[in-house]
Amino acid sequence: MSDLLHVACPSCDTLNRMPRGRLEQPGAGKCGRCGKPLFQGKPIALTAARFAAQAERSDLPLLIDFWAEWCGPCRMMAPVFEQAAGQLEPHVRLAKVDTETAPDLAARFGVRSIPTLVLVHHGREVARTAGAMPLPALLGWVRQAMAAV
Repeated sequence: MSDLLHVACPSCDTLNRMPRGRLEQPGAGKCGRCGKPLFQGKPIALTAARFAAQAERSDLPLLIDFWAEWCGPCRMMAPVFEQAAGQLEPHVRLAKVDTETAPDLAARFGVRSIPTLVLVHHGREVARTAGAMPLPALLGWVRQAMAAV
């Protein structure tokens, strides 16, 4: 395992090199291009244009929440997903994909129901689950799935 990680900036998608040991430090780093924090403790909005940087080139696993505004369970899951981002970063980046505005990403992952959570590492799906869940269940599922990464 390399001591250097490639971390995509949540604001501008620039890849930044970071020593693995810095992940545990408060304020773990800033983007070399835009100067914004690399870890903000909240989900990012993911589009097809941002997918490669965040899901394929970054060394951080990416947990994607496929959702839609009209979906009741998705709206119930939103605050739980937001809280999870604060607890799982900097080891996992969380992202939301609106299936209405990014149907290409939903199709790419074969999403048939929402909310659907997909854990991706280096562009490869590692785990998947569907349906809303409370925070402890979500954190437990992610930590168990991370064992495969």
